Amino acid sequence: MDDLRNHINSLREDFTKGTLNESDVQENPALQFENWLQEAIKAMIPEVQAMTLSTVSEKNKPSSRIVYLREFDKNCFVFYGNYSSKKGKHLNQNPNACINFFWPELERQIRIEGVVVPCNTITSDSYFNSRPLESKLGAWASQQSELLQSRKELEEKLEFYKKQFEGKEVSRPSYWGGWVLKANYYEFWQGRKSRLHDRISYTLEKNNWIISRLSP
Repeated sequence: MDDLRNHINSLREDFTKGTLNESDVQENPALQFENWLQEAIKAMIPEVQAMTLSTVSEKNKPSSRIVYLREFDKNCFVFYGNYSSKKGKHLNQNPNACINFFWPELERQIRIEGVVVPCNTITSDSYFNSRPLESKLGAWASQQSELLQSRKELEEKLEFYKKQFEGKEVSRPSYWGGWVLKANYYEFWQGRKSRLHDRISYTLEKNNWIISRLSP
């Protein structure tokens, strides 16, 4: 254990791959996000769509997990899951949330805060219908975040729904769908040498985005 602690303590990275200046960024953070996402895709970063979603319970207890960004447009970011899950319950009780992208290959991070609302049923249906068959059945079989007695219990549920939908179109469960995070704050982070990182924020004030530089 001491060796592991010492190893973690000795890890050091000096970031040298880029800079970020107020004069370089777009006036609209949605366009700046799109530019960085395109560069991340070009760099062939694996799981480029993966983001950390952080929520807070009614008792002010935070929780984070990795989810996939599936759609984005005009400062709105869409992800999907089970409305009855832990994140679903949190968002129902407290719609304020944060998503975070970290692309170490580019030494970049994007943090986006906002208010989350459920997608409309047409959007949720459209995405669900585009999923592979196995993923559709998995949405029926898994009561996400609920206790399981064993792996076998989950596998038996999957087999049940395979038979239930055999020869039929797999419909979207009412408890499964999308959410939209409507952004009101962005922070673009570019790693720099000696931990003197570049941090540029966008804050929404009266329908205008205020651009600021933050101390690292």
